[in-house]
Amino acid sequence: MSDRRNFLRGAAASVVAGTSLLAGGTLSASAASQLAQVKLKPKRIIALEEHFMLPEFEGYLHETQQNLKSGLVDKVVTPLSDFGQRRLDIMDEHGIDFAVLSLSGPGVQIEPDTNKAVRLARYANDRLAAEMQKRPTRYGGFAHLAMQDPQAAADELERCVRQLQMQGGMINGETNGLYLDDRRYDVFWQRVEELAVPVYIHPGNPPDYPHMYANHPEMWGPVWSWAAETCSHALRLVFSGTFDRFPGAKIILGHMGETLPIQIWRLDSRYKIANTKYEIQHLPSWYLRRNIMLTTSGVCDDAALRCALDSMGEHNVMFSVDYPFEDTKTATDWIRNANISDSERNKVAWENAAALMKIQHL
Repeated sequence: MSDRRNFLRGAAASVVAGTSLLAGGTLSASAASQLAQVKLKPKRIIALEEHFMLPEFEGYLHETQQNLKSGLVDKVVTPLSDFGQRRLDIMDEHGIDFAVLSLSGPGVQIEPDTNKAVRLARYANDRLAAEMQKRPTRYGGFAHLAMQDPQAAADELERCVRQLQMQGGMINGETNGLYLDDRRYDVFWQRVEELAVPVYIHPGNPPDYPHMYANHPEMWGPVWSWAAETCSHALRLVFSGTFDRFPGAKIILGHMGETLPIQIWRLDSRYKIANTKYEIQHLPSWYLRRNIMLTTSGVCDDAALRCALDSMGEHNVMFSVDYPFEDTKTATDWIRNANISDSERNKVAWENAAALMKIQHL
């Protein structure tokens, strides 16, 4: 990737030094266009919602078949299963310097046997760590966690961060009907705060099938229900006071924040008159901007990005592709050309992620 960066620096220099100037000291139109294209490119790119699969977890993956057109799940198993040259070639072709990998959901979140879930989560993390060790400058990882046992999940997260050099954890929605605001998870959140690593809350199906989706299968899954489910999961953490008890805990939401950025003003306004069960110390917006970060995964849209930056703050937005479920070229081309400042572009593309997860080698 250093060759790519050197090429870009050289291209910028050649455009400035080797192009004739028009009267008044301005670049020609073609030279200005070339320079603009070079300037727009971020210095680096880190991607955070990039998935993999192991044979032992393919059965869990097929649970998501209900959310997609027939046969689509089978098609992604091959790219998901590759840690080697195919994945790296795609990263190199599109300028991704570092990818934080995570087991594609739902994984052990839906495993009814707690002991089996704990064992398989540890196995997945060991397998991921082995791939990370082969390419430590290209791959990081989010720990897969068996939330059926909060204490075991806390211990496994610590092992993955301290021993396996992972950047945090990823949890695929609720586990056996329990959301992460349940007080049984306080032992887990305490460890998250102590470790100072983020927890990525990835979409998963809810424990029931609400009537609102009846006769509308297209709304069940990534089109809509996953956003509603995951946004609600995050709000449960806010409204339950989890972030008051553990102010240093941070979560990440994908898909441009699962609709949260556009809701902030109304959340504050209506909370003041809401029938509440818990008392929280601040308005919802306080926690959204302090404890919640988001990625652009699966949303390559300038208007949505502008909203996220303005409402959540430029330090809380990070780039992701959602590989292989989204197209890498589409995502990287977009972030290079999105209508934002170069300072914002670099924060989103890599600076915020590097700071949050202490990625120092880039």
